[in-house]
Amino acid sequence: MAETTGSGAAAGEAGPPLRKASWKYVGPGIVVAATGVGAGDLVATLIAGSKFGYTLLWAAIIGCLVKISLAEATGRWHLATGRTLFEGWRTLGRWTTYYFAVYVVIWGFVYGATAMSSSALPLVALFPDGPGLKTWAVICGLLGLAFVWFNRYAVFEKAMTIVIGMKFLIVVYVAIRVAPDLGNALAGLAPVLPDGSLLYTLGLIGGVGGTITMAAYGYWVNSKGWTDISWLKVMRLDNRVAYITTGVFVVAMMIIGAELLHSTNIALTSGDRGLIDLGDVLADKFGVVTAKLFLFGFFATSFGALMGVWHGVSLMFADFVERLRRERDGGAGEAAGDGTAAGGGTAEGGAAEGGMVEGGMVEEVAAGKREKSLPFRAYLLWLTFPPMGLLFLDEPFGLVIAYGVLGAFFMPFLALTLLWLLNSSRTPAQWRNGIVSNVMLAGAGLLFLVLCVQQVRDLPW
Repeated sequence: MAETTGSGAAAGEAGPPLRKASWKYVGPGIVVAATGVGAGDLVATLIAGSKFGYTLLWAAIIGCLVKISLAEATGRWHLATGRTLFEGWRTLGRWTTYYFAVYVVIWGFVYGATAMSSSALPLVALFPDGPGLKTWAVICGLLGLAFVWFNRYAVFEKAMTIVIGMKFLIVVYVAIRVAPDLGNALAGLAPVLPDGSLLYTLGLIGGVGGTITMAAYGYWVNSKGWTDISWLKVMRLDNRVAYITTGVFVVAMMIIGAELLHSTNIALTSGDRGLIDLGDVLADKFGVVTAKLFLFGFFATSFGALMGVWHGVSLMFADFVERLRRERDGGAGEAAGDGTAAGGGTAEGGAAEGGMVEGGMVEEVAAGKREKSLPFRAYLLWLTFPPMGLLFLDEPFGLVIAYGVLGAFFMPFLALTLLWLLNSSRTPAQWRNGIVSNVMLAGAGLLFLVLCVQQVRDLPW
């Protein structure tokens, strides 16, 4: 991705010098890649390949570029201002607090059940004589809870690296196994829209690679110990690794869809069960070993997303509660009214001349205090135990509607608020958006608004 800083100041003019980007630092991006590409994303890409062959490959690649821009903007906000994303949202007005409070409660409740079920599906297929779907789902939820509860970020990152390795090797192996047509694949890089492909195209650009986990990226950056602007180049390399890896997943799944399904007119079930269908197809074509390997990759994909959300969104919720407590106790000032940041810096005037915001939040995150906090663990429990009730009951209709609406609005909310924050005096002058970042964020915001309208229209009203 091109440099996104403004042209009015040289990089490194204020604050510490930028560290040299190095592969040895890569980590939060691995977590994003392991979390952001869930089973539903793989199915969506697979079905696009089965319907249109390689024709929409270009859209998947553009989607990765869009997500690189969004994640880079999130990480740059954290590093350049010394404040978390929720602190930034809070300076935009109290409406962001109300929106996030409703969103994170309803979303977590429904997503918890979804993630546990998705992780259980491949286990049922792998061990048909074992426990049923609901039992496996409960086991997966408890394992995710225990792992995140008792481990800190460093161990969590190592585990997610193993998850991403399994996903990468297995999905790429299967893509090679089906013998891709390289000529047709290269032709798919030309932007073409076949009849009836518009919504699939928009979905590929906007849907693969994470939603709320993109907002969590900045929190993982801070948990890694990257707490100031000197880590900017490192963060950008890390972010590119994340979405290049995501791009490889997407291309591999499109190859599988195009070669294995499109040419033979095989249709898959929508949703996560489509991957079970694919396992059956692989067993028929290439044998049981390949099918079981794919199911292990399916499990790694789903359980990796579960662990990532359990950790990343719990960090966001803990920050949300901390902000409210500080305001209640009078230590933060009225963030939306007078521009005072919670850590003691000034959101408007203090950053306008390019100086770093003085505050203690990133140091607290780096020390791991938030992972041990009561709000972090309370949200972990919220993601795990109440959703288990949904595993045994039909999901309440009204809850499904609310979940769909709030989820549809989150990505335009993220893209447009980042555009606002990173073009204002809340961000030091030399780290504000340049032309490339503004174009990408504005385009992402427009794209997500269109997808939002379509998703709301498709809800079962």
